[in-house]
Amino acid sequence: MASEIMWTPKKDFMESSALYKFSKKLGFDSYAYEDLHAWSIKNKGDFWKAVWDFTDVIGDSGSINFISNPDKLMTGAQFFPEARLNLAENLLKGKDNFLAVVEADESGNRKEFTLSKLKEMVSKAVEGLREIGIQPGDRVAAILPNRIESLVSLLASASIGAIWTSCSPDFGTKGIIDRIGQTTPKALFTTSTYRYNAKEHDFSSRISEIVSSLEHLDSIIIVDDININKLEINYNYTLFKDFGKKSKLEFIQLPFSHPSYILYTSGTTGAPKAIVHSIGGTILQHFKEHILHNDLRSNDRIMWYTNIAWMMYHWVVSSLGCKATLVLYDGVPIIKKDNVFDGSLLWKVAEKEKLTHMGISPKYISTLEDIKEIPINKYNINNLRWLLIAGSPVAPSQFDWVYKNIKKDIGFASISGGSEVLACFMLGSPLHPVRRGELTVKGLGMSVEIFDSNNNSVIGVPGDLVCTEPFPSMPITFWGKDGDTRYKNTYFQERNEIWTHGDLAELKPHGSAIIYGRTDNTLNPGGVRIGTAEIYNICERFKEIEDCLVFGKKNNNDEEIILCIKLSKNSKLDNDFSIIIRNIIRENASPRHVPHKIYEVTDIPYTMNGKRVEGAARWVLEGKDVPNLSSISNPECLKQYSELNNKKAL
Repeated sequence: MASEIMWTPKKDFMESSALYKFSKKLGFDSYAYEDLHAWSIKNKGDFWKAVWDFTDVIGDSGSINFISNPDKLMTGAQFFPEARLNLAENLLKGKDNFLAVVEADESGNRKEFTLSKLKEMVSKAVEGLREIGIQPGDRVAAILPNRIESLVSLLASASIGAIWTSCSPDFGTKGIIDRIGQTTPKALFTTSTYRYNAKEHDFSSRISEIVSSLEHLDSIIIVDDININKLEINYNYTLFKDFGKKSKLEFIQLPFSHPSYILYTSGTTGAPKAIVHSIGGTILQHFKEHILHNDLRSNDRIMWYTNIAWMMYHWVVSSLGCKATLVLYDGVPIIKKDNVFDGSLLWKVAEKEKLTHMGISPKYISTLEDIKEIPINKYNINNLRWLLIAGSPVAPSQFDWVYKNIKKDIGFASISGGSEVLACFMLGSPLHPVRRGELTVKGLGMSVEIFDSNNNSVIGVPGDLVCTEPFPSMPITFWGKDGDTRYKNTYFQERNEIWTHGDLAELKPHGSAIIYGRTDNTLNPGGVRIGTAEIYNICERFKEIEDCLVFGKKNNNDEEIILCIKLSKNSKLDNDFSIIIRNIIRENASPRHVPHKIYEVTDIPYTMNGKRVEGAARWVLEGKDVPNLSSISNPECLKQYSELNNKKAL
C-alpha cells in the first residue's frame, strides 16, 4: 500500500538547505539522495572528511580519514586516527555578542546568555576543575535540572578533556547511584533543590546518601544555596558561584577517540549499561544530523523537551556548534491547576523565543490530544519550520494530529537511534516528503538494513534493524570491568561484526522506515513476530482509551497477547467495548494482533524518559522481580499488574 504524503518541501525550501548544497558540492544531483547515501557508505573516509570540512569542525583532522579492518569490520575500524580536536571548542564557536542560550522554565522565568557570557562562565568553571586536580579522562558528574549550570559543567569538563556524565534529580536515589556510581567521578555538580510540577523539591537530604556511595569523589559543587543549611555530609563543598575564578578559556585538543560522555541505557532489563562515547564521533554525527538532516541554520533557535539524563540533551546541546540559539527548558511540559490541565507551557516558549526547531515525544502529543490543547488556534509559531520527535514509535494518527492541530506547513521528523550510538539511524530530510507514520530517510553514513531470521536483507517486511558498516559514533566501550566484552556481546553477539540494534523495523521501497518497537518486547503469538507499536497505533484512535500497555505472556509453548488499558474519564470497559477493540485490531492489523485478554488498569508504567515498560509488567505478572525498579518513574503501579492473574479479563 502506498504511503500517504503529509507534507512536501517547496523547491526554494529544499534549495536553500545545507543538504542540497552539500550534495551539489560533492557532485551529486541534489535530489538523488540514494546515490549520495550509497557513496557515503562505500567511501567512508571521503564522506566523513567532507562532513568535517562542510560543518567547519575545529581541529586537525590528520592525514588519514579511515582505516578499515577486514578481520573486525566494525569493531576494528578507525576514523581519523591522527585527529586532534575538542568538544567544547567546537560548541563555543561564533561571535561573542551572539545569543547562545536562553533559559526558560515552567514558571515563566527567562534568562539570556550571550556567547561571551557563556564562555566567561565556562572559563571560571574550568579554572575550578583545574584547581581540584581534574585531568583528561577523569569523570565529572552532574545531578542537575536542565539549566545553565548543567551546560556550563558539561562545557567546562569537555574543555579540559574530562568525561561528563549526568542524571536528573527527579531520578530515585538508587537510580542515580546505579548510574553514575559505576563511573567513580572525582567531581560532582548538584543542587540542593529543584522545581518540578509547581512544587519545590528538596534534594539536599539525598546528597549525603549519594555521595557516600561514590568512591574517589573529591569535590562537590552545589549550584544553589537554598537548602544548604540542611546538608549533612562529611565532605567539603563549594558553591557554584564561588567555584573557580576568571581566567582565559583554553581548550585541550585530544584524539578523535578520546571519551566525551558516559550515557546509560534505561536499565529496565538489568543494571544500566554505562556507554562511553568519543569526542570525534559525537561532533561529526551531531553536526551532520543538525546541519544536513535537521536543516538547522545559523541564527535558528532550537529546544528539545528533555532532562539532562536523556541522550537528546547531549544531542541538542551540539546545536550550539551550528551557531544556533539553544533554548533550555526546565520543568513539566503540562501542568495541572485547579484540576484543569494547562498545555500551553512549551508553546508559550516556542512563541516567545520564535523557535525554528522544537523536539517533543509521542507521549506529549497524545497528552495534548487528550486535554484538547490545539496550538494552531492559540499561538504564533510561524517561525517553526521543524517539529522533531523521538522516544518511542510515533503512531500514524499522531502525524494526522500534528498537521491538523500544530501547523500545516512544517517538516515533521520522527527520528530513531539511541543512547548506544548517541545519534540516529533514521531521521528527517529537507529534500524529502513526510510520509504518514514513517521515518523519512536513513542517516548519511549509516548503513542501515533490515535482516530476517536468515540474515537476508529485506524490504517491505518487518525484521531486525541492523547496521552493516562502521560509523564514527559507535561506542568506545562500556565503562567498568570487562567493558569491551560486554559491549561486543550486547551488539555483535547475534551477528558477528554487524550491529544488531534491538529494534523491530521495516524499510519501505522509497527509503523511509517504520519502527515497531524493541525486539525484546516483540510479541510472538503462533511464531509470528508482531511489534507492540502496531497495536498501540490502533488503540490511539479510541477516545475511550487514555493510555495502554501491550505485552506477551507465555502459555504452554505459545504466547498470548495481553492488552491493559487505562480508560478516559466516564468510559467503561465492558464486553461490548472489548469486542469493538478486538474487531478494529483484527480489521486494521491481522487476527494475530488481537489480544487474548484485555484488562482495565489505573496507570501505565513508564521509564524516567517517558517510554512504556512492557517488560516490567510481564515480569511482575510472572511473579518475577523487576531487575531495576529505580528506572521506572511510577513503580507503584506495578502492583496491579502482579495481580492480573486474579482479575477477570475480557
